[in-house]
Amino acid sequence: MKLENLLTETINPATIHIDKESTLGILTLINQEDQKITGVIQKILPQIAEAVDIIVASLSTGGRLFYLGAGTSGRLGILDASECPPTYGTDPELVQGLIAGGTTAIFQAVEGAEDSSSLASNDLKAKQLTSTDIVVGIAASGRTPYVIGGLTFAKSLGCRTISLTCSPNSELGKIADISLTILTGAEVIMGSTRMKAGTAQKMVLNMLTTASMIKMGKVYGNLMVDVQSTNEKLKVRANRIVTLATGCSKAQAQTALNEAGGSCKLAITMLLAGVSAAAAAELLTKADGFVGKALELK
Repeated sequence: MKLENLLTETINPATIHIDKESTLGILTLINQEDQKITGVIQKILPQIAEAVDIIVASLSTGGRLFYLGAGTSGRLGILDASECPPTYGTDPELVQGLIAGGTTAIFQAVEGAEDSSSLASNDLKAKQLTSTDIVVGIAASGRTPYVIGGLTFAKSLGCRTISLTCSPNSELGKIADISLTILTGAEVIMGSTRMKAGTAQKMVLNMLTTASMIKMGKVYGNLMVDVQSTNEKLKVRANRIVTLATGCSKAQAQTALNEAGGSCKLAITMLLAGVSAAAAAELLTKADGFVGKALELK
């Protein structure tokens, strides 16, 4: 596909004179274009919901979620994946981001890496991809060979696949089981897809993992009850989560957290059910890790 045929590579008439604007004028134009993003995402919420459901089905049966991308798209996948363990207490292997060019490409461009259609399949083979896993290909243009090659390989193994693009009728979208196409349109600066396209991709990735984690019992109310207390800020947050969920004092919350080995979910279940750590753990096991369901079993 020629660049001039891509929606993200067209000239934006609203910003054609941006170089003549004042600083405030430049920022106003950028902001006006960014405000269009939520509206176009709203149009594909049913497809995003479908994607979440198959992600949950895969993760709940021992599968893993892989993001594939190059450049900005690859970095966004890595960012989303890296936030899951501290926020939701997941194993680092559960959600993983792969980028064309490997670790070096996270920090600087690796020329030509995205043009290889076999590189992603090699990366996925190294991860021992199986049919229980699910692969999300991220590419604003929908034509990146690295991502297309990876999704094609994943489908050959029987994996469920999802595409996340900003271009209609893309090759990547045609390959995927579920196509998430966000029509963000022309960028403020022609072809700079780290802007609207990148912002839109980040928003959808937030939705995919956040909704999946909620449906897997890692949220009680709107509290992240599987948070990992790996630094002082998170230790304070864990204590606050327990107090908010139970109405207990900070001291009571800390005592419960100590008895629960630092687990907010376990501490909350202990306090609300009025049981020991061992009994709370048993309730949570029976409830598949959902605090609300565990309390109903008491």
